[in-house]
Amino acid sequence: MDSFDDSSAVRSTDINSVLTNTFFRMFLGLLASAVTAIYAYSSGLYMDIIMNGYAYMLLVAEVVVVIIFSLLFRKLSPTAVTVLFFGYAFLNGFTLSVVFATFELSSIGFAFAATSALFGILSFIGYKTDRDISHWGTILIVALLIGVVLTGINLFVGNAMLDIVLDWAILFVFFGLTVYDINKIKAMHEADFSGDEKLYVYGAMELYLDFINIFLRILSIMGKRKN
Repeated sequence: MDSFDDSSAVRSTDINSVLTNTFFRMFLGLLASAVTAIYAYSSGLYMDIIMNGYAYMLLVAEVVVVIIFSLLFRKLSPTAVTVLFFGYAFLNGFTLSVVFATFELSSIGFAFAATSALFGILSFIGYKTDRDISHWGTILIVALLIGVVLTGINLFVGNAMLDIVLDWAILFVFFGLTVYDINKIKAMHEADFSGDEKLYVYGAMELYLDFINIFLRILSIMGKRKN
């Protein structure tokens, strides 16, 4: 008869609870962004955002929120961390409203479905792996920064082939980040951080960013643009 380790069962239940709480908050963040994006598009507010240069202000605000979240996460209260997360989700919703003006609705639906399926597979891999992949973080972040810099440069160069290559490269970087982030949440749980509400919100923010960026890359690569 196989032996049964009660302590392992408790840990397994605990990490499942942590991930359930994390994914639930991530879902609420995605929902907040989706509702905001649909409202901004249907009301025509997205045109004001584009015409008056508010898009750049939104991007700056989002970057500031992410920096504050990352640097002060451990010092801030759970309430403050939650406010930052949902504040970012709402801000990003206004930015994402442009997607509805740029792509066919069928393409947006396809990209969302594909992202959900891929995200589920990648999350499962990150959950199941027992390997130490902590060293992935630095490699993936450096690769992402290089991709972002090259994307910025290509805005001026206008090389269509480089755009495609960068979209695929950054897509695979976020595949890796999704696996890494799920595994990191497990590691934080095992380091006795799991009793804190902030772990759920921290994980939700990381996974939210992974999901959104995979969605946008798939949409950019395979989406059908409006005429």
